[in-house]
Amino acid sequence: MKAVVRLDKYLADMGAGTRSAVKEAIRRGLVTVNGRTVCAPETKVHIETDAVCCDGRPVSYVSYEYYMLNKPAGVISATQDLRERTVLDLIDAKCRRDLFPVGRLDKDTEGLLLITNDGDLAHRLLSPKKHVSKLYYAKLDGCVDAADVSAFEAGLAVDEQLQALPAHLTILSADKDAHTSEVLVEIHEGKFHQIKRMFEAVGKTVIGLKRLTMGSLHLDERLLPGQYRTLTKEELELLKSGTDAFRKAAEKMCGSDVAAALNAGKSMTLEAAFNGIEAVIFDLDGTLVDSMWMWKDIDIEYLGRFGIAMPDDLQDAIAGISVTQTARYFKTRFGIKDSIGQIIDDWNQMALEKYTYEVPLKSGAREFLKWLKYRHIPCAIATSNSRELTRAVLESHNLNDAFDVILTGEDIHKGKPDPDVYIAAAGRLKLDPKRCLVFEDIPFGIMAAKAAGMRTIAVKDGDSVSDEHQKRSLADGYICDYYDLFCRFYEELKQ
Repeated sequence: MKAVVRLDKYLADMGAGTRSAVKEAIRRGLVTVNGRTVCAPETKVHIETDAVCCDGRPVSYVSYEYYMLNKPAGVISATQDLRERTVLDLIDAKCRRDLFPVGRLDKDTEGLLLITNDGDLAHRLLSPKKHVSKLYYAKLDGCVDAADVSAFEAGLAVDEQLQALPAHLTILSADKDAHTSEVLVEIHEGKFHQIKRMFEAVGKTVIGLKRLTMGSLHLDERLLPGQYRTLTKEELELLKSGTDAFRKAAEKMCGSDVAAALNAGKSMTLEAAFNGIEAVIFDLDGTLVDSMWMWKDIDIEYLGRFGIAMPDDLQDAIAGISVTQTARYFKTRFGIKDSIGQIIDDWNQMALEKYTYEVPLKSGAREFLKWLKYRHIPCAIATSNSRELTRAVLESHNLNDAFDVILTGEDIHKGKPDPDVYIAAAGRLKLDPKRCLVFEDIPFGIMAAKAAGMRTIAVKDGDSVSDEHQKRSLADGYICDYYDLFCRFYEELKQ
């Protein structure tokens, strides 16, 4: 972005009005630069140093803006259209006017779309030479099989115009009776209607399509269709660096079999990464669901009822321990006269609504659970949370049938890092703990799984950022979210 721009462009870019509207405002003397009224639209403005006001309101200039949009079906990927609603129509009118979508999703395709005004970044993400990976979920009319997976991996001859690059196809489900399939497909190019054309070439029809990732950028599950948010600093840095988020994390993994498999890239399948694993066990909060953000709020609200300010060390003090242990801790430390049962009941009431209506799954968790079920790999939950709240969040996401065993803090009274809950889960599954793979988000949980003799993969969570180094050093592997388990890494072609 140039350091000096025309005043009318400055104001129009920042959403102060259309180009003609801001020109009129300038001519009417409603605009000042550094406190002086300016009446010439072509006046040059230094975007980093000049102070601009329009109709008495300061207008700050931001060179580049970056938004993640969850594109809904029925909206076209364009900046403007006389007949159709565009993706930019979903962005707040107060935002700048030089934004554009990076790439295009078909009108009926949903999911991740980057909206920005950074042309250089858009070029790097879309350049055929860069082979930026893109992961899609597709629902198909037709049963996908191993032959289709091999055809995609080899590079599919789609039609006379398209010889596709190797793509990775993961089957999530295949219903022969209904003649439908659910799959994930990762491609490294972006031809016209490419996903639909690829499946048509193997005799299937796409009946639902959603983009989940683009390079290191993964769709935020908290965004409903049509919603958007600004990219985080970390997301932007990874996107600009051209480094896949998981690949970067994998460089810091421990040298276990799973870590090596997940880091092996193109030649390694997801199935190979699970070689020898007969069951998968999940912690709940911060691992399977994105819920850790709510507990601090509940602690603040609960202690506030007694006129007590929440201590800075509280979250660390109760990390990993069971609900009952936490209630005892609150009762002793804060002198609360209510019974242990009453304290837990109060917390449950405060949390129940959030778990039922507000807590989302971790990105890719639903797809990963479908993949495990399709391959007949049993799953369990081993959580310190209560049975009621665990049931509420699973029911809200229709996941009760995804788990063969569910153990809560009410079943096992010793909290993590004690390994009892994981040992009990393996016992319920009737498996050797060494054959179990655990997903955890906090050090105490990882320590508990390791003490039980299980292989572990740490899951990134925004509420345990300060523990990242410890999580990486304790666990056998690390993922940013569950889509990382499906994505493949291909070497960029040499220029």
